[in-house]
Amino acid sequence: MYGETEPAAAAAAERTAFRRAEKQYKLYKPPKPKGRARSKRGSGQGGGGGGEDLSSVIDFHALLAAGDGGLPAGIGRSELAGFDRPIFCFLDRPGFYFIPGALSIDEQCYWIKESLKTFPQPPNRTNLTALYGPIFDLLTAAKNQKILVEVKKTDGQEISEQNSDGRKIHSNNFKFIEDSEIPKGEVYRSTAATTLFRKLRWSTLGLQFDWSKRNYDVSLAHNKIPDALAALAKMMAIPAMPSGEEFRPEAAIVNYYSPSDMLGGHVDDMEADWTRPIVSISLGCKCIFLLGGKTRDEIPIAMYLRSGDIVLMAGETRECFHGNAI
Repeated sequence: MYGETEPAAAAAAERTAFRRAEKQYKLYKPPKPKGRARSKRGSGQGGGGGGEDLSSVIDFHALLAAGDGGLPAGIGRSELAGFDRPIFCFLDRPGFYFIPGALSIDEQCYWIKESLKTFPQPPNRTNLTALYGPIFDLLTAAKNQKILVEVKKTDGQEISEQNSDGRKIHSNNFKFIEDSEIPKGEVYRSTAATTLFRKLRWSTLGLQFDWSKRNYDVSLAHNKIPDALAALAKMMAIPAMPSGEEFRPEAAIVNYYSPSDMLGGHVDDMEADWTRPIVSISLGCKCIFLLGGKTRDEIPIAMYLRSGDIVLMAGETRECFHGNAI
């Protein structure tokens, strides 16, 4: 509302239907056992374990397994010539498509490895780039228990530079070394590679996204989307593409989640052409995905996302708030 202070606006956001759903489903996790005494309570649908009511969470894998047993009201399933995977949709969310089990186990393992080893490699930027500059071979350094240390010039001055906004950023003044290589008696800024790896939250492929300005910065160095990933996205985007047109991805954002992380409700509205879909590939642990409406006040639809599932969002659905509750 016009004239609201930031705290007031934040308080208002806490009262929305979308935020209430986020809080509700954030409780979805197995309880930690205390000693030998484990909870005897029912785990709830989907193995929540905390007694929460998950009966309204849609499980597309269960619907797929049920075969022709009928679909809940508001959910549709379609077949597409030349596309050999099942496609589900919501009748009141045009442009949204859910493809359960789109990737095989081998494909999932391959893309998990690429996401951890290859995709954070420069010139791709990560959430660590602003603090440490380009970091090469982070996964390998973490596996080898290396330490990232700051390299100083011979006169003891730090090496740094400024970006186009005048903000100080680090150049190539950090490197990985063995713990035994740190000179005794000298103070170095240092961080364990394992710590940095746990702090990895996102990396950007192709055209680089500037999070501070919420737009794509074509001036930043970048490589094109890897051919194999582009081919996968092109194939999976078929259900959401206008007839006779091909999907050509130019940018991708890889999000990394720790067990307690969530992705708050948001709208992906930075691209100029909303007829082209967002292709979202899920890898790793199961979570609850929330698909809302065009305002945060609309009650979102909750559904399970499992490793290997793919979600497409195009057209009107690009205007819908969505996020991962857990």
